[in-house]
Amino acid sequence: MLYRNRKPDDPNEGKWLGIGGKIEEGESPDECNLREVLEETGLKLRSYVFHGVIEFRSDTWDDEDMYLYSSSDFVPADEEAAAVFEKTGEYALPECDEGELAWVKADRLLTLPMWEGDRAFVGELLKGAKDISFRLQYEGEKCTILSV
Repeated sequence: MLYRNRKPDDPNEGKWLGIGGKIEEGESPDECNLREVLEETGLKLRSYVFHGVIEFRSDTWDDEDMYLYSSSDFVPADEEAAAVFEKTGEYALPECDEGELAWVKADRLLTLPMWEGDRAFVGELLKGAKDISFRLQYEGEKCTILSV
């Protein structure tokens, strides 16, 4: 998870988010997922699950759609780190210019400060749901789930 505390004027400041970012021109959502995970964590995904689309609508910020993925099948891109990971299962997360990266145990995830809508789809992920799609309407920080 990523604790956002380093970008100036960040609307996500003080909240925990999953890894991700904007899709670049000519890039598919799958390619974006692979690139963002590598850029932010130094990890190469060997496989992943696409769960669905989360539609964020807001009276304050631009509307956006998020493609929701999960993975537990990854290796460090750095060869030395990959060798350590293979032997010990441990990987020290790199510095990230957007915030602090941290491994968070599943039973602690919903105790972290996060957006109300994120809490809804993270809860579904923790229950083992495969297909997860929401339309979330934000008024300031108050979230209403319009559709599931």
